[in-house]
Amino acid sequence: MAKLSQEDLLAQFEEMTLIELSEFVKAFEEKFDVTAAAAVAAAPVGPAAVADAPEEQDEFDVILTGAGEKKIQVIKVVRELTSLGLKEAKDLVDGAPKPVLEKVAKEAAEKAAESLKGAGASVEVK
Repeated sequence: MAKLSQEDLLAQFEEMTLIELSEFVKAFEEKFDVTAAAAVAAAPVGPAAVADAPEEQDEFDVILTGAGEKKIQVIKVVRELTSLGLKEAKDLVDGAPKPVLEKVAKEAAEKAAESLKGAGASVEVK
């Protein structure tokens, strides 16, 4: 049997209907025990590919999940991190889980989380 070039194969596929091409793909998969889905699911190219690419998160939320045993220390740290008064900071700590800081930079979120953990609180950064 003569070997067909890619151009010859493409010319043959061009002449096929979609149903015939679909049947060919199924037969090919069965014969060689492969799946064509990986080739079909190739990464999109163009502006849509850029829009679908996952963006690196640049805004984080610091959420107080628990005050721990040193509640007064945690309230002090919350007041340092925010512009809340004593009553508002106490209400935030009592109402945990609540966000302490929202949409801050990664460094600021990590620094705030460390301060809160140092005071005995349990914190989550999202």
